[in-house]
Amino acid sequence: MRFFKDKFYSCSLALLSLLLSCAKPAVDPPQPVLPVPSGRQTAWQDLEFYAFVHFNMNTFTNMEWGTGAEDPALFNPTALDCNQWVQAFSKAGMKGVIITAKHHDGFCLWPSKYTDHSVKKSPWKNGKGDVIRELADACKNHGLKLGIYYSPWDRNHADYGTPDYLVYMRRQLKELLTQYGDIFEVWFDGANGGTGFYGGANEERRVDKLSYYDWPNTYALIREWQPNAVIFSDAGPDVRWVGNEDGHSYPTIWSNLMRDSVYGGMPTYHTDWADGQENGTHWVPAETNVSIRPGWYYHPYEDHKVKSMPALVNIFYESVGMNTPLLLNFPVDTRGLVHENDLLQLNKMVNKIRDDFSTNLTGGATVASSSDRGRTYDGVKTIDLDNNSYWATPDSVINASLTFHFDTAISFNRLLIQEYIPLGQRVRAFDLAYLSEDRWVPVDSGTTIG
Repeated sequence: MRFFKDKFYSCSLALLSLLLSCAKPAVDPPQPVLPVPSGRQTAWQDLEFYAFVHFNMNTFTNMEWGTGAEDPALFNPTALDCNQWVQAFSKAGMKGVIITAKHHDGFCLWPSKYTDHSVKKSPWKNGKGDVIRELADACKNHGLKLGIYYSPWDRNHADYGTPDYLVYMRRQLKELLTQYGDIFEVWFDGANGGTGFYGGANEERRVDKLSYYDWPNTYALIREWQPNAVIFSDAGPDVRWVGNEDGHSYPTIWSNLMRDSVYGGMPTYHTDWADGQENGTHWVPAETNVSIRPGWYYHPYEDHKVKSMPALVNIFYESVGMNTPLLLNFPVDTRGLVHENDLLQLNKMVNKIRDDFSTNLTGGATVASSSDRGRTYDGVKTIDLDNNSYWATPDSVINASLTFHFDTAISFNRLLIQEYIPLGQRVRAFDLAYLSEDRWVPVDSGTTIG
């Protein structure tokens, strides 16, 4: 818990009251409130901010969704430089990058053995190139994590909609997940079925989104190939969609989800399930994904429609600040570079956020708690800058407060609070107030933290 300096509130004391959800019997340390995250989920949530890259055949056809009939010869970046992408993301404090290895049109950014609809049939590097390899090497060189987006829908493949396509899909996933080093996230899109080329059939094909992909067996293979990777889809199993592409989470959002009641592409997911449930059966936290431009792929006419610094900063606060990591998309252009306009706004965004959190005021505070379960879990643990320590009350206490005392009046306009999520999500509500002339003045209130 940290206060950050600016100009809005002058105070000598700050009070945080927390209304906690039902706790377990008293032990030391506290019993978890189930469900709790796996190790891979905790590591993923610690990343907070990472990049999406939409770069594929659509970049060269000026489309968002290709039909699957595109000629591989159209894919021909003139100056592809994955190091340029990764250096920019690293400078911005991003911790990883997820690349569209195969989008709905089926074109593959790596030379897959199982299709000719890939870079091996393009003029780029005389068919000898491999975008995934170049990005994996760049990530390794600059200390970023690599993630893979793979569209289950394939508008090019003749077998889509039949059991044979699942064999093809799993073979491709094995290529991607066994040849390029560690993968931190495997990202499955929820768009499935519709019109397409389908090997020349040029028809509409629909699938049963709940059963067609046999997800349990596909997930088991991913666990075998990449045991530390989280798997994303509308329904998880590890990470769920936030339910919109506008760049915001929700004031009340639970990492818990009734996971067995949802599935990828579920029509009512975004209205009925996206914010989670306090009594959810599984830990499936949400991820906020949004593009820095109106579109996901590069379009020259959007060069001057890049989101502004204030809009991007607001997105950060309404995602990372509302219990979801932020996956910010960059449409790499036809050169194979992140466009200069995108980089300019990204740098403005991160500079503003760094400035917002540049002065931590809690170093000058003393902390008193209305209740704790001993020195190991006292209120001081909220300001020791150690994410592995935390304040905890006896299990019988579900309403408690922290008071921060300062020698002189301070001004602040940011408050950073987090839960120790390895023990689950339990805060239902909190209030913030400051003492002014012997009167507590409300500042703000909220619900979930995470």
